[in-house]
Amino acid sequence: MKNSSTGFTLIELLVAITILAIVAVLGWRGLDGIARARVALTSDLEQTRGMQLAFAQLQSDGEHIANTTNIAGRPVLAADDGRLTLVRTTLAENQPTRLQVVAYRIRDGVLERRESTAVRDLAELDAIWSATLGDTDNTQAVALQTNVASMTMRYWAGNGPWATATASAQSGKGAANLNQATGLELELTQTGRDGGMSKVFLLGAV
Repeated sequence: MKNSSTGFTLIELLVAITILAIVAVLGWRGLDGIARARVALTSDLEQTRGMQLAFAQLQSDGEHIANTTNIAGRPVLAADDGRLTLVRTTLAENQPTRLQVVAYRIRDGVLERRESTAVRDLAELDAIWSATLGDTDNTQAVALQTNVASMTMRYWAGNGPWATATASAQSGKGAANLNQATGLELELTQTGRDGGMSKVFLLGAV
C-alpha cells in the first residue's frame, strides 16, 4: 500500500510568499499615501483655521476703529503691503473710553499683532502712533499665523472705487483718504501658494 501525503511543494510556497510580499508592498504604499494625504490635509486645515482667526481679530479691530473727529483729525489708519496700523477705541468696565494703537506686521513669514497700552491723552497717542509706524515701540507681539508670504489691502471710501492701500506708513501719505475709508479688503497669501484668502471688513461701528 502506497503512502500518499498531501501538502505544498517548495515551489508553491515560494510563489505564495512572493504574492503575499507583493500584496504587502502595495498595501503599505497605499497606506503611506493615505497617511501623507491626511498630514497634508490636516496642515491645510490648520492654516485655514489660523487665517480665519486672524481675519476675525482684524474684523474686531476694524469695527472699533476710532472716529477721527473725536481725536482732532488725527490719522486712524495706515496701510501698506505687509503692514497695517490703526487706532481703536477700547472699553473697560467702570472706565472711560480709551485709545490704543494696533499694528499688524509680517516678519519672517509670521503675521504678528501688537497693541499698545490704552491711553486718553492725545499727546501720548501721537507718541505711540509715531513709535509704532517707526517700529521703535516695545510692545509684545503676538503671532497670529505662520507661513504668510504677503498681506495686500484695498480700501473703499464713500461712493468712490476701491483703491489700493499703498500709502507710506513712514511718511503718512494718503492718510486723509484712509481716514475716510469705510471698508477694507485684505488678502493673505501663504508661502508656496499662488492664490490667497481675502475678506472684506467694515470699518467703524455697524
